[in-house]
Amino acid sequence: MAWIDEDIFERIKHSKFRSRFKLTDKDKKYIDDKGMDTIRTHAEDFISKRLAPAYIENDGKQTPMRGHPVFLAQHATACCCRGCLFKWHGIPEGRELTADEQRLIVDMIMEWIKRQR
Repeated sequence: MAWIDEDIFERIKHSKFRSRFKLTDKDKKYIDDKGMDTIRTHAEDFISKRLAPAYIENDGKQTPMRGHPVFLAQHATACCCRGCLFKWHGIPEGRELTADEQRLIVDMIMEWIKRQR
């Protein structure tokens, strides 16, 4: 993941909110049972449907706090809503995410999951 600026993971460590997200044993078992390729597919699907559109009706509330390892990773990496994407990553609101942006977000989510295991 050469593109990932290690600074974001360092900044996350210092955020009281972001740093509280951790994979549970149940999450880790789910990942082991499904495999990382399936988890990546889930992440791609969630990002394309819940984060990529230019306008999201329930922006800021579209990502649950639990229920899937990708949801936890989205909150931990500030990839949970368009407001957080702008604040933490400088990705502007009000326009559809590009395919490259979606791929980078999924890569960041998967890297966080990998580091949690």
